[in-house]
Amino acid sequence: MNREKFYITTPIYYPSDKLHIGHTYCTVATDAMARYKRLKGCDVLFLTGTDEHGQKIEDKAREAGVSPQQFVDNIVEGPRGVLDLWKLMNISNDRFIRTTDDYHVHAIQKIFKKMYENGDIYKGTYKGKYCKPCESFWTESQLKDGKCPDCGREVQDAEEEAYFFRLSKYADRIQDLLENTDFLQPRSRVHEMVNNFIKPGLEDLCVSRTSFSWGVPVDFDPGHVVYVWIDALFNYTTALGFMNDKYDDYDNFWPADVHFVGKEIVRFHSIIWPAMLMSMGMPLPKHVFGHGWLLLDGGKMSKSKGNVVDPYVLAEQFGVDALRFFLLRTFPFGSDGNFSNEALINTINVDLANDLGNLLSRTTAMAGKYFGGTLPAGRRADALDDELVNMVSTLRDRYEEQMEQFAFQNALAEVFKVIARANKYIDETAPWVLAKDLQANGDRLAAVLYNLLETTRICGVLLTPFMPQSMDKLFAQLGACEGCRTWESAGVWGSLNPTVTVTKGENLFPRIDLDQALAQLEAAVAAAKGPAIELEPYTEEFVDFDTFCKSDLRVVKVKACDAVKKSKKLLRFTLDDGSGIDRQILSGIHAYYEPEELVGKTLVAILNLPPRKMMGLDSCGMLISAVHQENGEEKLHLLMVDDAIPAGAKLC
Repeated sequence: MNREKFYITTPIYYPSDKLHIGHTYCTVATDAMARYKRLKGCDVLFLTGTDEHGQKIEDKAREAGVSPQQFVDNIVEGPRGVLDLWKLMNISNDRFIRTTDDYHVHAIQKIFKKMYENGDIYKGTYKGKYCKPCESFWTESQLKDGKCPDCGREVQDAEEEAYFFRLSKYADRIQDLLENTDFLQPRSRVHEMVNNFIKPGLEDLCVSRTSFSWGVPVDFDPGHVVYVWIDALFNYTTALGFMNDKYDDYDNFWPADVHFVGKEIVRFHSIIWPAMLMSMGMPLPKHVFGHGWLLLDGGKMSKSKGNVVDPYVLAEQFGVDALRFFLLRTFPFGSDGNFSNEALINTINVDLANDLGNLLSRTTAMAGKYFGGTLPAGRRADALDDELVNMVSTLRDRYEEQMEQFAFQNALAEVFKVIARANKYIDETAPWVLAKDLQANGDRLAAVLYNLLETTRICGVLLTPFMPQSMDKLFAQLGACEGCRTWESAGVWGSLNPTVTVTKGENLFPRIDLDQALAQLEAAVAAAKGPAIELEPYTEEFVDFDTFCKSDLRVVKVKACDAVKKSKKLLRFTLDDGSGIDRQILSGIHAYYEPEELVGKTLVAILNLPPRKMMGLDSCGMLISAVHQENGEEKLHLLMVDDAIPAGAKLC
């Protein structure tokens, strides 16, 4: 029997220098949806990855003094990189694509060529506005107050030879798709796309660049690289094996059931993406869901704004499952949400500690205290049981209805209504009173405790997509067998063994002291940022530009380095400055470097300073370094550059 296929994607992440909790939001939601579908027995393929090409990456790599490939490798695979973060957050993706993967690059070249051959891509000249951070082209009329309408940053003039995609050709079909189907969700996004982008007139899209080289080369026209959004969007199909032989899943899983995307890239996914698929004659994804942002202090989290929240610090402080739960319990998925540490702590205390944790702890403790941990076989029902049993028996259907609409918050609300009702049921039935006469009330007490255990079990099954590790621990305390942890069992009251043996385990969600936790969090954030840095005061004296231009700054290679005798500070460098004649420079940095560790390094020096005597030796120039104070101690770092830069290269 063939299982239902379900293909879900989260946007491939665009590498930057700092990952924050906002980056995890969409991926955690996608993971919860994938786990839910697996729980239902679907054959799931969950894709995520990294979008690694573009001018911004090339520029950042140059600033860092590394190659673009080295830059993205570090962001993806390095310490606290993308892969580390997804592992931390317990993301269960089935596949991870990098747009620098060879199979993807070759597939994109074939896709670009096919659209060119069918007449939907043509050559021209681009002249207009370009937003580098968003990798987006804009017309003057689309700008908002002269700035990028997506991110609000400055745009720059751009003019270059380029290829264009006939986006205008598909305007009517795209408008019909948006207005007359449920392709784009939530519905509020449709009005924005149609009124802001389609009705003013869709212009053809620039789809190649010649002003930089870090991208997929257009193989039939050297010098052009494919526009990053073609490269990025088709990952959803190349990761299945489309136009490549790396995988063989395209026929099984395409079209995608849903793309989860942030609202800032809805335009690309709901207008440009379907138009390109139409051009290729390919089926469209069934849904695109544009979720909101996590806001901090009223604005979107952004490294450039300095308002990021470190997921590593939060996870270490409060636990991964609590963090996952908070993100999807607190904010409606289609809307923006205001993140605060206070809200996180309060959600943990109210929902997880007071409600769920209290229910589990009290029930298992009473089973242990009154029956030695194993319930007796006898039962005596009561009318007090009916409301709870009926509410729990129909919970799965109500939960499923919300999950199928991607309404995570509402699905969790249904579960916690039941948990609240179960806690009230404890007060109504008063097990501690029944326990005073076990001979007379033992059967009734056993029924009460069984109802509580069974309620907790069913809630635990439905909470598994959100808190998988914690629910495993919950099931272990309940004594729930593997068959009691399934989707089918969540729809059947009474699946738990009538004579189940429970274990009073650890408190899964301890209550958090708000003030103490906030103080600890502040300290952890400060530690994560590193030691306090003090910089030298900036000079207010201007240097004449022509004078500055006379400075001859060159790349030099260290051929030899040794300590100067009778000096505690000086190191003597023998340098290759590209002239063919060795240059000697003395530098008072022995307190910071040992001579042997500098041999072979590529440094920067100013060469046209007059020679000066130091300890009887000539120093012909000065090495460039950076100095700062760190916790009261002076730190010095020589300016080192990419070894690929030749000796003698001039800095300008």
